[in-house]
Amino acid sequence: MKLKSLALAAAILGFASTAVADGHGGAKIGMITTLSGGGAGLGIDVRDGFMLAIKQGGMNNVVVVIEDDQRKPDIAVQLADKMIQSEKVDILTGIIWSNLAMAVVPAAVAQGKFYLSPNAGPSALAGKGCHPNYFNVAWQNDNLHEAAGAYANSAGFANSFILAPNYPAGQDALTGYKRQYQGDLAGELFTELGQTDYASEIAQIRASGADSVFFFLPGGMGISFLKQYADSGVDIPLVGPAFSFDQGILQAVGDAAMGVVNTSQWNKDIDNPTNAAFVESFQAEYGRLPSLYASQGFDTANLILSALKSADVKDADAFRVALKAAEFDSTRGDFAFGPNNHPVQNIYVREVIKEGDVFTNKIIGTALEGHADVYAAECKM
Repeated sequence: MKLKSLALAAAILGFASTAVADGHGGAKIGMITTLSGGGAGLGIDVRDGFMLAIKQGGMNNVVVVIEDDQRKPDIAVQLADKMIQSEKVDILTGIIWSNLAMAVVPAAVAQGKFYLSPNAGPSALAGKGCHPNYFNVAWQNDNLHEAAGAYANSAGFANSFILAPNYPAGQDALTGYKRQYQGDLAGELFTELGQTDYASEIAQIRASGADSVFFFLPGGMGISFLKQYADSGVDIPLVGPAFSFDQGILQAVGDAAMGVVNTSQWNKDIDNPTNAAFVESFQAEYGRLPSLYASQGFDTANLILSALKSADVKDADAFRVALKAAEFDSTRGDFAFGPNNHPVQNIYVREVIKEGDVFTNKIIGTALEGHADVYAAECKM
């Protein structure tokens, strides 16, 4: 089945889809991700990056089953149960949202399945809730927000107003920012998950006396906030993580995002051969620039393929060692896991620019080098 046909079946028809790739040790992979409704663009990008790597990987007995969680925890749990009990998958992946990850991952790994996260990295799974079968290939939730706090210090910001949605990733976001940020807070707000009207929050920002605004609002939430913020006339500088300034979001936001600084562990201009080839091949396959999420899906699939080349997934101990070794070429360059199976990596400072008619990001600095999450100290593996 061609990748574009697979994308159409999964994203539009909502059916389970399979793809087969060429190679040595086989595996059945269950991908549960968001392909419809709010935040669908994130899941589509993870899926497309993942399937591009599978296509390029040259393994003939890797099967991928894809399902749409509709961004609903109960649906995600039902799909995980189906994949484990009926589909007999060896590996699960794909979840975008931390509340869905918390609903699915602990039960999945307790049943002996491997879960590799291409996105969500809640603190509860990085610390005391860590597990030998749980690997995060993206980041721990706090990391990009910690980098934003470090950048705020270097920019001389001393009175930030901060806001994020009230769910695990939003809570981790504000915790992460405050961990690195050394100034005062002009205000701190938790918004509703999925909120689209930010008039009240923007009014509070205007009246707060803040010299900067840090916000974490992924997907459509970020699009709504940025447009409303630009229209409000408030000129307080914005800082955020990549999730609100990623490739798909930027085209919808437009000029309102120009010049805004954000933090990310990946960008299309990271200078290594794997990343250059990924950006080129993703554009050729899908007709658009890859996003942060696409890069994470691509890296997750390549990690799995690298482990399958040296170990049988049915031999859990050997396969776990192979995953931990992370012997694959990452779009980020050097890649290594910390003791809690979360990445240790550089996190960059990016600025929104325009290349021709396309809004995108360029790296302008490094916020944190070789950065690991603080929760690893609580992980007893």
